[in-house]
Amino acid sequence: MDIQALLLITADAKETQELVTLVPWTFIIQIINLFIQVFLIKKFLFKPINDILEKRRNLADKTIREAREAQDKADSLKEQYESSLTNAHAEAASIVSEAQKEAQVKADTIVQEAEQQAAGIKARAAADIEQEKKKAINEAKDEIGGLAMDIAGKVVEKEINEADHKKLIEDFINKVGA
Repeated sequence: MDIQALLLITADAKETQELVTLVPWTFIIQIINLFIQVFLIKKFLFKPINDILEKRRNLADKTIREAREAQDKADSLKEQYESSLTNAHAEAASIVSEAQKEAQVKADTIVQEAEQQAAGIKARAAADIEQEKKKAINEAKDEIGGLAMDIAGKVVEKEINEADHKKLIEDFINKVGA
């Protein structure tokens, strides 16, 4: 090999070595640059993104809270509805029962009134029958008494005065009536 080639290889090695070597000021500036970038990214990128995420989280929490409140309110209304429905059924059953009792009382009253009227009608009919019977008996007594007088007058062939006539009739009626 020749010297020139050797020098060329040495120069290349030196340039390569300069590329790999660490320059302290460059390294410090690069570190400062990195911290500045991290600070700027944190301030202008992470903070707004975290704020947006926090707002979304709060909105989601609020929506979930409202949904739970709405669910609780719906459950409460459902319980009230079921309670009202149960009360309505109980009240309807009570009303029906009360109406049946009132109807039974009215029916019993009507039956009692009808029985009283029937008893009154029977009593009047019995009284009418008794009166008609007495009337018929009195008429029969009068007729029988008159016939008896006629027969007695013909048998005796004498005339009887009024007092004797009444006495004979009463005696005859008492015998026939007894």
